[in-house]
Amino acid sequence: MRVLVVGGGGREHALCWAIGASPLCDKLYCAPGNAGIAEEAECVPVSAEDVPGIVKLAKDKAIDFVVVGPEVPLVAGLVDELTAAGIKAFGPTAAGARLEGSKGFMKDFFARHKIPTAAYGRFTDAAAAKKFITENGAPIVVKTDGLAAGKGVTVARTVAEAHAAVDAAMVDKTFGSAGAELVIEEFLEGEEVSFFAIVDGEHALPLAAAQDHKAVGDGDTGPNTGGMGAYSPTPLVDAALQQRIMDEVIMPTVRGMAAEGAPFKGVLFAGLMMTKNGPKTLEFNVRFGDPECQVLMMRLKSDILPALVAAADGALNNFDLRWSDDAAIVVVMAAKGYPGAYQKNTPINGLDRAAAVKDVTVFHAGTAEKDGQIVATGGRVLGITARGPSVSAAQKLAYQAVDQIDWPEGFCRRDIGWRAIAREKKN
Repeated sequence: MRVLVVGGGGREHALCWAIGASPLCDKLYCAPGNAGIAEEAECVPVSAEDVPGIVKLAKDKAIDFVVVGPEVPLVAGLVDELTAAGIKAFGPTAAGARLEGSKGFMKDFFARHKIPTAAYGRFTDAAAAKKFITENGAPIVVKTDGLAAGKGVTVARTVAEAHAAVDAAMVDKTFGSAGAELVIEEFLEGEEVSFFAIVDGEHALPLAAAQDHKAVGDGDTGPNTGGMGAYSPTPLVDAALQQRIMDEVIMPTVRGMAAEGAPFKGVLFAGLMMTKNGPKTLEFNVRFGDPECQVLMMRLKSDILPALVAAADGALNNFDLRWSDDAAIVVVMAAKGYPGAYQKNTPINGLDRAAAVKDVTVFHAGTAEKDGQIVATGGRVLGITARGPSVSAAQKLAYQAVDQIDWPEGFCRRDIGWRAIAREKKN
């Protein structure tokens, strides 16, 4: 098969790394890709968000199968356009992608299909939103309705902080049109888990659970980011809990979307809060997580490509995937200043030394090659990913590799995996 992966981040590098290893893949392209992806695939400088450009590229290169990485082209209807052009693609239609593209749609969908979630209100008026906050008190969660690159969520500890979040979104328009409508919901106590399933419109195949680290600083301090690291598996999700998540969250979503005339195909990524009353759904994403995809691909023993094709073909009912018992961990290296302003085009050295550490793979996110030198071009830049018999063993290898990298303008958290490691020590 001739395969095109759409995107240029760490998730897409992990997908290209896994797909490129498949005996079914004869030729692999990535648009736009990055400096690391260029080792696995032929990179073509077409933006992931350029829907007509991606369709033209797929036609020009006689692509058999397209795997769409990021959410923005999915919400914009890339899969619909590829399908109309007769090109098979993995990912939901624009109608399916509303589960991520509009938090208001998602929350109303949960209510219609009795999927466990936090109580909420939807607002297009700042005064009404503030009144709701004042009546309900804090802590409370304020979310932009639209896509805000993982940054449109405020967990407000005080009413004043929640009011400020409303003003930031609706008055200052910090998130542009994404903040024209807000979802305000109850704060849920517990630990958050990322759960993934591949869906073919009717059937769902559970992948694995992971835990992400959203805050920028050690000890989960500082502002939220797109994710500073992750690990899988998580000790919080055993076989019984996985079955409960499939029964209460994933399958009602699959059946509900089909019943509403928008059968969902692609990855369902449920962000779940493990409360004392069981798992509650914080949000859905309609693609692999980043950085969770990196640890999933490190643990997957099966060929990923046939599973993605089976999902697109509606043929997952008899499918199975094999997973390594090992744990995997990814440590994200980001540019100093992220998630705020940061410097671009700073040189990175020592990547070969890092990759030489046993059981470590260095996935690139915001990188480019300029005159033979790898430079940082984004906020989240590298995902140092390691596999080991336990999370603590994998963590040790990952930080051993991080320490080989010479990039003074970069930083990382030093405690990725801390929750799982604390549990391992207890046991």
